[in-house]
Amino acid sequence: MKKLAVLFLTIAILAACKDSGNGKNERVVVESNGRLNNLSVVISNTLWEGNVGENIRKKLAAPVDGLPQQEPLFSLNQIPPKAFDGFVTRNRTFLYVKEANEPQLKIVKDSFARPQTGIYVMAPTESGINKLINDNIDKIISTLKNTEITEQQRRIGKSLKDDEKLKESLGVKMKFPTAYRYAKNENNFFWIRKDIPHGSMEILVYEVPLKAIDSDTNVIGNIIKMRDSIGKQYIPGPNEGTFMITEEAYAPYLFETEIDGKFAYETKGTWEVKGAFMAGPFINYAVRDEKNNRYVILEGFVFRPSNTKRDHMFELESILKSAKID
Repeated sequence: MKKLAVLFLTIAILAACKDSGNGKNERVVVESNGRLNNLSVVISNTLWEGNVGENIRKKLAAPVDGLPQQEPLFSLNQIPPKAFDGFVTRNRTFLYVKEANEPQLKIVKDSFARPQTGIYVMAPTESGINKLINDNIDKIISTLKNTEITEQQRRIGKSLKDDEKLKESLGVKMKFPTAYRYAKNENNFFWIRKDIPHGSMEILVYEVPLKAIDSDTNVIGNIIKMRDSIGKQYIPGPNEGTFMITEEAYAPYLFETEIDGKFAYETKGTWEVKGAFMAGPFINYAVRDEKNNRYVILEGFVFRPSNTKRDHMFELESILKSAKID
């Protein structure tokens, strides 16, 4: 009987390992799961209900920039450490917060499932934990968000629309699902659409000369002027004489980033239709392509009145960030 038990144990160990091809065995982990932008926060009830939990909620469930109504950056699910076991450990992202002898912030990959990103925040006191979070919040957010964008792009990659038209006209490769369709293609301007319940998701791809944005130091003003000009020319509203513009009441958010290794301005804000009661969020990337003396403009916007829009905008952001510019 003892020999039989040893045999079963050996089989179990072998089943949990695989040959990596270089003579080394690697532990096999299960596939991760979970909804996009849902974050497991492993933390004691005491910390969660105190200053640490309040700080985490303030930072990681903060309203997403550019949305017309408040929606959290991440949907947080608190899990006590004793309950962090079995299938609960398979969420794609987790933040593990606990008191420890030495302050430490550690990022781990594929600890319990694959793909998975875990972030451990440890310090001797509550104030020490909060300091670690505050000092590294940009790193924490970007790490978690990049994991989710990679997952969104993986899901999109299962059924891709042909982007040959974009490549031929603008030298742009972009991965977007077959659920989208080409609605307009004229003068190197592309309008790509997807119908959703109670609305639609839209992608615009076009180019403008460098001087359209770089003519002076008023970058945000020039981007608004560019968007409004394109809206008037190509994006009509429901009635004659109406067209899409940048919302006039509030200035958009402006950031600097990179797309395909190239400098880009990222603009987030709200669009509206001049002369009609229609509005929604947009995200715009002006990608600087000095070789071709142009900015490649990649924009996504959503029309879905009286409904949440965070996840739709996140899908559009993931699509736009997949762009490769020749």
